[in-house]
Amino acid sequence: MAIENKRRDDRPDLRRRRIAGALAASAMGPAFGRALAQPPDHFPARPITLWVPWPAGGATDLTMRLLADIAGRQLGQKVVVENRGGAGGTLVMPVLQQAAPDGYVIAQMPQPVFRAPWIHKVQWDPIRDTTPILQISGVTFGIVVAAASPLRSLDDLFALAKDQPGALTVATNGVGTTPHVVMDELFARRGLKYIHVPYKGTSEQMLAVANGQVMVGVNSNGFAPFVDGGQLRLLVTFGEQRTRRWPQVPTLRELGHGIVAASPYGLAGPRGLSKEVVQVLHDAFRSAMQDPVHLAELAKYDQELAYLSPEDYGRAMREAYANERRTVERLGLARQGG
Repeated sequence: MAIENKRRDDRPDLRRRRIAGALAASAMGPAFGRALAQPPDHFPARPITLWVPWPAGGATDLTMRLLADIAGRQLGQKVVVENRGGAGGTLVMPVLQQAAPDGYVIAQMPQPVFRAPWIHKVQWDPIRDTTPILQISGVTFGIVVAAASPLRSLDDLFALAKDQPGALTVATNGVGTTPHVVMDELFARRGLKYIHVPYKGTSEQMLAVANGQVMVGVNSNGFAPFVDGGQLRLLVTFGEQRTRRWPQVPTLRELGHGIVAASPYGLAGPRGLSKEVVQVLHDAFRSAMQDPVHLAELAKYDQELAYLSPEDYGRAMREAYANERRTVERLGLARQGG
């Protein structure tokens, strides 16, 4: 039951207009009544920008664009994807740091944002300057070569680097990314070196490997269409266990290298985002990520959902930040000074 609060300036004509408006809303159905009950500036009242730290056309970009489209329908506003590739996937952090905490600017959070501050001096902090929204999925990393390459195993790479110093060229998706860090560790253990060729985007990198411009490529599962299409050969993956998609391909761990590398990702907003706005965004994107169309797109790249709530994702982000510090220190990559 509604309780009417009488005020001194309640004039009869004003009360009549209010009653008439309420009756009109009732006559037009409950959906209209709910819309009328929302304040004019309800969130979201305009399109939302989702920043993706990789170039357009890659696997992550394509899946995020599809997710944004589905989430936009849930929100009743467009979610516009903007790309900001480069710097190993960390260029979304300055965007979040400078954005207003109103929910209209959000970003995908890739693993390198938790590693970069321990390697280079940056003006942002991936924990302090963000508000977790949810974790979505994760990627499978692997090492690929051209289908016609004589390199057929990881040991073949080590042998080439030993027999022909300076000859082996290895492409990754950027300096300080997980593929780059893993390759550095593998080769440093053996006192071997390779020529690092960083690329901004997966598609460009995979084409370079397939065409022989570089000898080896290391990246996330954006390589899947190239492997399945016969252009590339997958030598090894970095996960806990062999993938269901390529069960014949061994993991680094089972080959005795003791490395397991994963890269879960999710969405975050700027620091200071209200719980109410976080909840609206979380609900829309959680519903969207479970959409069969999105699941089918993830399956193209051997990905599955890895959902975490805002609270759990926040804990996972803090753990990732601490773990990356230990990894960087162990590899001797930690920056010096303040």
